[in-house]
Amino acid sequence: MPNQPTEDSRLVLHQSTEYRKAILVAAYHGSAQRHLCEEHLDELQLLVETYGVETIHKVPCPLRKFDASIFVGKGKLEELVQITKEKGADLVIFDDEITPAQQRNLENAFGLPVMDRTEVILGVFAQRAHTKEARLQVALAQIKYEAPRLKRLWTHLSRQKGTTGGGGAYLKGEGEKQIEIDRRILKRKIDQLQKEIVEVHANRETMRISRLRSGIPVFAIIGYTNAGKSTLLNALTDAGVFVEDKLFATLDTTTRKFTLKNNQEILLVDTVGFIRKLPHLLVAAFKSTLEEAIEADILLHLVDCSHPLAEEQAATTYEVLKELGAGKKTIITVLNKIDNNPSASMVHRLRMSYPKNVMISALTHAGFDELQELMIHELSNLRKQITLRIPQSKYHLVSEIIRLGHVFKQEFEDDDVILVVDLPSTLIYKFISYQVPER
Repeated sequence: MPNQPTEDSRLVLHQSTEYRKAILVAAYHGSAQRHLCEEHLDELQLLVETYGVETIHKVPCPLRKFDASIFVGKGKLEELVQITKEKGADLVIFDDEITPAQQRNLENAFGLPVMDRTEVILGVFAQRAHTKEARLQVALAQIKYEAPRLKRLWTHLSRQKGTTGGGGAYLKGEGEKQIEIDRRILKRKIDQLQKEIVEVHANRETMRISRLRSGIPVFAIIGYTNAGKSTLLNALTDAGVFVEDKLFATLDTTTRKFTLKNNQEILLVDTVGFIRKLPHLLVAAFKSTLEEAIEADILLHLVDCSHPLAEEQAATTYEVLKELGAGKKTIITVLNKIDNNPSASMVHRLRMSYPKNVMISALTHAGFDELQELMIHELSNLRKQITLRIPQSKYHLVSEIIRLGHVFKQEFEDDDVILVVDLPSTLIYKFISYQVPER
C-alpha cells in the first residue's frame, strides 16, 4: 500500500483487484476432521472466487498445538511460506478468524498480505451491497473490523506529528501519534454511519407497520447462501430477482406479493443468505435487514439437500436465527434441489430432524403444490377469525385490534362496537373476554 494513503483509502479492506492468486489454509484437529476441513476449503474457495481472486492451492493444516502468536505451529508456517513461494501466490487466506497480532506476524513471515474468512466475507458484502441501508451496514462492519488492525494498514502510523508556531498553538509533547488521529477519524465515521443507519431503519419501521396493518401474512425465505432462495422467489412470483451461482448473490431484501391456491394473499421476502462462521460484526450490522425474517409470520427455511454439507448448513441457519431471537418462529423446512440427485440417507436425516418439511425443486417447480398446501395449513394455525363486542368506553381496545389484526366488518350497536376480525392466535387471549360466542 502507499505510504501516504488518503483518509478514505485507509478505511477499506484489501481490494480484490490488487491480488490475483491466493493460497487457502484451513486448520483441523485429528485425522477424522480432515474431510470436513477439505469441504470447508471448497466453500472458502467459492467465497474467494466471488470476491474476485483465483485460488491456486488449498492446504488442509493439521493443528497439533495452537500457537497464539502465529496461529499455526512454526514448522507448519515454514512449510506454508515455502508453498507460497513455489506457487507464486500474492495472497494468503485463512478459513479461521485470526487476531490482529497473528495477522501482523503472519504477514511478516510470508512477506505477503494475509486475510481471514471474515475479511473475505466483508469484502464480498462490500462488492454486492446495492441499497443505501446495505452499503451503510457493510461500511460500519468494515470499519469495526479494521479498527484494531490500524497498525498493519499503513506504515506511517508510528511517526509523530508535531505542531509549529507559537502563541497559543496546541502542543502535546513530541506530537500526537498518527494512529490516535486515525482512531478519531474511525470513531467519527462510526458515529456518522450509525446515525444514518438509525434514519434508514426508521423508514423501514414505518413500512413494516404499514405492512402489519394491511393484515397480509408475511413469509420470509431464509437459508444458507446459494441454497436457491432467489430462484424460489422468482419461480413463485416472477420477481426478476438477480440469480447467480455464487455465494451472497443477494444481499438486499426483496418483497413480492403472492396469492396462494386458496386465494389468500401473502408477502414473500427474500433475505440475505446465512453462512458458516458468519462474522458477529455482520450479524450485528445486518440485524435491521434480517429483521425481515424476525418479524415474518412464518419462515421458509430453504435447504440445498444436494449439497454434501446440507445438514451442517441447516444447523448453521438455526444457530443464526437463535442469535437473532427468531429461533421459536414457525418454520417450514423446504428441501430444495431434489432434481440434483441428493443422498437418500441425508434427505431422510433432514426430514427426521425437521419434521415440518416439504421437498421441491425451485428450478423445475416440482413439489410446489405440496409447498403451498403446507403454507396454507400453517397460516390457519397462526391466525383466527373471531367476532368481538367491545364497549365504546373502551375504544382504545378497538384501536389496538385495528392495529394488530385485519378487520372484515365493523358495526355500532347500542353502546358497543361489533368487530369481525382476523387476529394472530397468540394475541386472541387479550380480547377473549369480549368474544361473541359462535351460533
